This record gives sequence, C-alpha cells and structure tokens, in this order.
Amino acid sequence: MEENTFTITFSSLRDPRIDRTKLHNLLDIILLTICAVLCGAESWVEVSEFGIARQDWLRTFLQLPNGIPSHDTIGRVFAMLDGREFERCFVEWVQTLSGLTSKTIAIDGKQIRGSKSENGALTLVSAWAGENKLVLAQERVHSKSNEITAIPKLLDLLDLKGKTVTIDAIGTQKEIAQQIIDKGGDYVLAVKKNQGKLWDEMKFIFETDRKQDFKDAPYDYAETVNKGHGRIETRRCWVVSDPEYMIGISKDWVGLKSLVFIESERLIKGKKELSMRYFISSMSGKASEILSTQRSHWEIENSLHWILDLAYNEDRCRVRKDNAAGNLSIIRKMTLNMLKQDTTAKVGIRAKRLKCGWDQNYLLQILTQ
Repeated sequence: MEENTFTITFSSLRDPRIDRTKLHNLLDIILLTICAVLCGAESWVEVSEFGIARQDWLRTFLQLPNGIPSHDTIGRVFAMLDGREFERCFVEWVQTLSGLTSKTIAIDGKQIRGSKSENGALTLVSAWAGENKLVLAQERVHSKSNEITAIPKLLDLLDLKGKTVTIDAIGTQKEIAQQIIDKGGDYVLAVKKNQGKLWDEMKFIFETDRKQDFKDAPYDYAETVNKGHGRIETRRCWVVSDPEYMIGISKDWVGLKSLVFIESERLIKGKKELSMRYFISSMSGKASEILSTQRSHWEIENSLHWILDLAYNEDRCRVRKDNAAGNLSIIRKMTLNMLKQDTTAKVGIRAKRLKCGWDQNYLLQILTQ
C-alpha cells in the first residue's frame, strides 16, 4: 500500500476529537495500527508497544509530532471514529487494489464473540470477492436488528454490474433480489425452511424428479469431485430453467431464471455424509457455472471467517467500546487484503504476519505493493 494511496483515500475521514486533544495525527494513528496488526498486534496495548519499539523506522513515513500515542489514546480514537465513514474509506481503498477481477461476490455475516457487551456481541456482514479472495466491504448489524437490514446497506456500497451475488437464506428476500437486479447484477440465493411456501414448492419439484433420477426432465447437470485430507467430496448440481417449473414462483422474484438443487456427498474414513440444498437464481440454467459460483460462496467461511479467527484471534478480541470493535475489524480486513495480495511468501496468513514482525523489508514490501 503506497502512503500516497492511503493518504488520499483516508484524508477525508473526519477526526472526532476536539482540537485541544489532537496531540497525534489521525492518519498516523491509523497507519501505525495497520503496521502493528500486520506484525501480529491484537490489542491497543500491543499497537502502542509496537510503535515504541519501531519508532525510528515509523518516523521515516509518519509525522509523530508527539511521539507514539498511548494505548488509551489509540483505543479512544477508534472508539470515537465514525464507523460508517471508516467503512466508506475502506471500500474506496479496496478499489485502488490491482487485479480486482472477481465476478462473484459472496455476502455473509460473522459475530465477534469477544465484543459482547450489554447490547450483545457485534455482528458484521462482509462482501467477499471469490476469485480474488479479498474483502470488498463490511456493514455492521445494529444490536436491535439482524442481517436482513444490513445486507441492503452493504449492497449499496458495491458495484454489482456484471457480478453475481450469493447470499445464504437469511438474505433471500424479494427486496434484496430486486436491489441486485436494479444494480445490474445477478443473484444465487439459498432457500431454506424459513422461506415457507417457496421451500415447499422447490422441495416438491426436485423430490418428484429425483425419485425418477431426473430422467426425461429438462435439467442441466454438473458434478465436481475433490479429494484431500482423507476425504472425498462430490457435489452434484441440477438446474432447471423451464418456465413451466416456475409457474407461481417467478412472478414473486424479479429476474428469476433458474431453480437449483445441489447435493453434496462427503466420504470421510468410509463414513458418508449427505446434504441437499435449494437455490433460486437469475442466472441462465448452466449447472457448471452455478455450481462454481456457489462453491465460491462456501469459501468465505474458510478464506475469511476461519482465517480471522485462526490467524487474528478475532473471536477472542475483547475490544468492545463504542465503535472500536467494528473499526478494528476493518483494520484486520485491510491487513488481510494486503497479505492476500502478496505472492512472494508461500505461507499462510499467520506466518506472513510473523514474517512482517521479523523482517522489516518484508513489512515495507507489504505496505508498498
């Protein structure tokens, strides 16, 4: 990340402090925190201690008019910082990254358990670029609401033209489907029992044809087999776009073109596990494309949520005051994007963070790539 790019993107961020308390520049505090988190810091104390240890090096590109801020100062600034403005800057910064070619955007939520307070734990809904494996944006779920209200706000931040959006069943709402189509995108939306009538209709359609092995039915079919770590996973996908199958369904869902059935079979040490899922989609009825798109959605768990917990200890983070938890989450995702961009170190994210802490040249490479 070039200092210029960072400065231009975040210079519009409003400083929430009154003038007499501004002993440290806002951009200095943010960039110090980014550097510290890249090197393994997980709390405000660790950010401040990193700054003290690397102060001479940090002064080569930060102003630091009054030295390194205390951990209390850093925590107070991030608690006061407007979360919506910070998220907007994050989205703008992501757009400066090279190689953003992903045609699939996965939307999914994650709760930060350690942030639990009297208002409950913070839940964040993230947008994930499947092919690039980058976080595009995030939106906070307010304590008295749920992901249904956060998803439309997140979609508002994104350029959906020519993209396919995948969302789990909580986001299978007619208004959300309409929003995606209006913004020039396509959707693949999961259907579960909470959809009531839609679930019943799709279950009847697919179970009826499945009993006949889908013979003489207008389905497109695709299958993938993956082996590794002592297991074999087979995914089978049937897609139907025949208008007769969607009588009574398509009129309720704008842009609907396909009904989708995916059967996943896992064989682990001779034990078979079988799961079946239904989806509605505005994509044409090519099973291979829809199966590939849906697989990209499932990767958000392993490539984002799991890494945030394993490599960043996100669930154990006790930062919770005001806006601090959400803003620190943005810092984590910024650093994750930066580390994902690097292809020189053939190691995982946790090892890359350690390498940033050990090797100042590597840290500088990550910051300026």
